[in-house]
Amino acid sequence: MTVRLDVVLVRPKEDGNVGAVARAARNFGADGLVLVASRARIGAEARRRSMAGLPLLRAATRVRSFDRAVEGADLVVGTTDLSTGRSSAYLRRSVSPERLGEVLRTVEGRVALVFGPEDNGLSREELAKCDLLVHIPARREYPTLNLSHAAGIVLYAVHRARGPVDPETTPAPDVLALNGREKELFLTRLAELLARIGYPAHKRRGLILLYRRVLGRATPTEAEYRMMLGLFKSLGRAMDRGSHGRRQR
Repeated sequence: MTVRLDVVLVRPKEDGNVGAVARAARNFGADGLVLVASRARIGAEARRRSMAGLPLLRAATRVRSFDRAVEGADLVVGTTDLSTGRSSAYLRRSVSPERLGEVLRTVEGRVALVFGPEDNGLSREELAKCDLLVHIPARREYPTLNLSHAAGIVLYAVHRARGPVDPETTPAPDVLALNGREKELFLTRLAELLARIGYPAHKRRGLILLYRRVLGRATPTEAEYRMMLGLFKSLGRAMDRGSHGRRQR
């Protein structure tokens, strides 16, 4: 796996939690730590709990907004303590940490692994900007995990999925290069097409979110995105010809 993995903590509250996440990030090979509008002081307690993760903690990037934190990421993975099995509930449609590890095992690019604040998690608006959600199954009567524990579990699953490097094994799957720019262009063209065909405006956001989640699970290649964008272009031309023909009559 040649992913650059940045752990993003959105509005963290507890100094010690931030330090413990930095430690887990170092344990399992994350490349960077990003703090969004941190409410934690990042003082002595954070440094004490970070242990060998202290270099990550000291080098942490501080930003004010969610959008700035995930800017340039090819895949934005959010975490949620709520999950649903209903296919229509796309906002919280999630995968397990193990499945996330499988997805990231054969891709390359920059991945932002986002964790919400300790008190109420990521907002609906932030969840809607994630390409993929991961949920850690837990007991129904108490499904919420401590921030650092949740980060440790997810990071472990991603690390574990890399597997041993052994030249005697059968060839590894082809590496797929993630491409966030092509993904966002696809979603933009989809929105434009929906508007052109008169798809109900109040349903467009949900459908676009559905496609964002599907693309997050499928991780298409740049060539696959370009083929799908080519289809949109052909559809637009066909619609233009049809409109022109109607005007001539």
